[in-house]
Amino acid sequence: MLYIGCHLSSSKGFMAMGRQAAEIGANTFAFFTRNPRGGAAKPVDPKDAADFMKFAAENNFGKLVAHAPYTMNACAADENIRRFAREAMADDLARMESVPGNYYNFHPGSHVKQGTEIGTALIAEQLNTVLTKEQSTIVLLESMAGKGSEMGRNFEELREIIDRVELQEKLGVCIDTCHIWDGGYDIVNDLDGVLEQFDRIIGLDRLKAVHMNDSLNPLGAHKDRHAKIGEGHIGAEALIRVINHPALRGLPFILETPNDIDGYAREIKFLRENYSES
Repeated sequence: MLYIGCHLSSSKGFMAMGRQAAEIGANTFAFFTRNPRGGAAKPVDPKDAADFMKFAAENNFGKLVAHAPYTMNACAADENIRRFAREAMADDLARMESVPGNYYNFHPGSHVKQGTEIGTALIAEQLNTVLTKEQSTIVLLESMAGKGSEMGRNFEELREIIDRVELQEKLGVCIDTCHIWDGGYDIVNDLDGVLEQFDRIIGLDRLKAVHMNDSLNPLGAHKDRHAKIGEGHIGAEALIRVINHPALRGLPFILETPNDIDGYAREIKFLRENYSES
C-alpha cells in the first residue's frame, strides 16, 4: 500500500487533520507539533486524539510524521537556544504519546562555526537527555541539503549522531528527496546505488519516512529549495521510481512541495495513479 500525505495545519486538532487528509486522498500526514517558528504548544485534547486513533485504524492510515519547529537547534552555540530545543523536544515527545506509535521528525541543526564534531556531540547529548525507554514515538533525524553549517548533510554525519545515542532503538531517519539530491546523492540516475549506500552506512531498517519533493536546484547544489512534483531537476519519473522502489514500500511519503491543499490533492492523485501494488 502507498502511504502518502502532506503537511496539514494542527490548529483544529487530530480529527480535523484526519478528515482533511482523507478528503484529499491521503492516508497519512505531517503536522508541526507547535508553531514552526517556535513558541508554546497547544494542549492536546485527549478525546480528539482518541477519536483520531480510531479513525486512523478504520481508514488504514500509515504512521504520522510530526515535525519539530524549524527554530529547534540542538547544536546551537547559544545555550539558551539549546535549552529551548531540549525543552521543546521533551514536551513534544510527551504530547506525542496521545497518538502513540508514530514518528517525530527534526532537523539535526546547525553547528554555527563550532565544527561538526561539536555539533554531533551536542545533538547526541540532547537525544540522550530527552529519549526515554517508555516512549512509543520514534524520533527521526532528517537528511539535510548541507547549506551553511547544517548537520546531517550526508549519511556519515547521521550515522555519527546515531552512534553516540544510548537508546538507539528510539531513533530512525527520514530522507528528503530534495535534500539528498541537493546534497549530492543522484537519485535520478542511481537510486539503487544511493539506497545501497544508505544501507551500508546507516541501515535500511532505520529508514522510517520519506519527504517527497522535487528540487529547484541541480545535483549537489547544497541549497534546499523545494519544487512541485515534476517541476524541478529531479523530475516526476525519478520520484515515481522512489515511491515504487522495493526498499521503500510501506513507508509514509510526505509531500512538502510549495502547494495549497488542492495542489497536494493533485500530486497525491498523480502519485497514486503511478504506483504499482505489485
